[in-house]
Amino acid sequence: MLNFIYYPVSFILWVWHEVFGFLLGADNGIAWALSVMFLVFTLRAILYKPFVHQVRSMRRMQEFQPEIAKLRKKYANDRQKQAEEMQRLQKEHGVNPLGGCLPVLVQVPVFIGLFHVLREFGPTNGDGSPRTENYFFGLEEVQSFNRSTLLGAKLGNWVLQGEQVLNAAGTSIVSMLIVMIPLMIAAGIFTHITARHSVARQTAAQAENPQTAIMNRLMLYVFPIGVVVGAPFLPLAVLLYWVSNNLWTLGQQYVVYKRIDVEESAKREQAAVNRQARAPRPGQKPVRPETQAEEPTQPAKRPGAKPITRKPADSGSNGAAPETEPKSEGASGNGTSKSLNGGSDRGARSGGGSRPPARRPRKRR
Repeated sequence: MLNFIYYPVSFILWVWHEVFGFLLGADNGIAWALSVMFLVFTLRAILYKPFVHQVRSMRRMQEFQPEIAKLRKKYANDRQKQAEEMQRLQKEHGVNPLGGCLPVLVQVPVFIGLFHVLREFGPTNGDGSPRTENYFFGLEEVQSFNRSTLLGAKLGNWVLQGEQVLNAAGTSIVSMLIVMIPLMIAAGIFTHITARHSVARQTAAQAENPQTAIMNRLMLYVFPIGVVVGAPFLPLAVLLYWVSNNLWTLGQQYVVYKRIDVEESAKREQAAVNRQARAPRPGQKPVRPETQAEEPTQPAKRPGAKPITRKPADSGSNGAAPETEPKSEGASGNGTSKSLNGGSDRGARSGGGSRPPARRPRKRR
C-alpha cells in the first residue's frame, strides 16, 4: 500500500550499507548503524532548502504580525472575510504558511517507512515462511542485518519483545538496555534542546499567544518525555534515527539562523546608510524631492535689488493709451507742463475723466 515510501527509504539505506559495508564489513553492526544515520542525513540534506524557506517565511510573518492583529480585530465577527484578508496579506508579502510545514510533513512518512523496513528485516514473514527479500534488500542483505550486532544488541529488535524472542534473535534484555538507555536519554535531551532553540527565536507577541504557549510546553517537555517513554517500544535503529535527526536539526538551526541574522544585520546597516545619505547636513534646510526637481520659473533676484511691481495698463476716457513715461521738466517747457496740469485740473473739477491723474514719479537722485 505504501510501497512508494518503503522503496525509496530502503534504497537509500541499501546504498549507504554498500558504502559502509565495503569499508567495515557487511555484517558489522557499526556499518548498519552508520547506514541508518546517513539515511537521515541524506533526507535532511534534500530538505535543506525547504527548511530555509520555512525560517524566512516565519521571519516575514513576524514582521507583519501587527497587521494580522488589526485584521483579526477588524473582522472579528466575519471569519470568512478575515480569512480572505489574511490570504491577501500573505500573498502580498510572499508568505506560504503550508511551506513551513513541509519539512515536518516529509519526515513523518520517512519515519513510518524506516520503521516498517526495519521490522521487515526479521528472519521470517508473517505466515512463518523464511524471509528472502526486503524491498531493495536481497536474501544476503537480510541475513547480514540479522547477524549484525551493536555492542551485543540487535538493531531491528526492541526491549518489550521479551526475553524469549530476544534470545532467539541472538541478544538479551540486558544487552538491549545497555545500548537503548544512552540512546533514549540522548534522544530526549536533543529533542528538548532543539525545541528550546526554536522557542528562543519567537517574538514576545508570539510567546503571549495562548495557543503558541501551549505548543511551546508540548515541544519543551511532552515530546522529550514521550521519546523516553516510547523508546522500549521502538527498534534500536529507530532510536538511532531519532538521535541523528535531532543532531542534524540542532546543527542546521544554528547555521541557518546565524546566516539569516547576518543577512538581516547587513540589510539594517544598509538602510541606515541610505537614510544618512538622504538626511540634510547640519544647519541645512531640508529640500523636498518634488520641489528640488522643479526648475525656477523666474530669474533669481540680485541681493539689494528692489522688488519689481507690475501695474496693469489702463486706458483713458477717450480710448487713448496713457503715457508710461512722463516727460522730464528739462525736456518740456513750463508752458507745456502747466497746460498739462491745467487740463487735468479742469477735467477733475468739471467731473470729466474716469480717474484722477496719476502721480508724477520722483526723480532719483
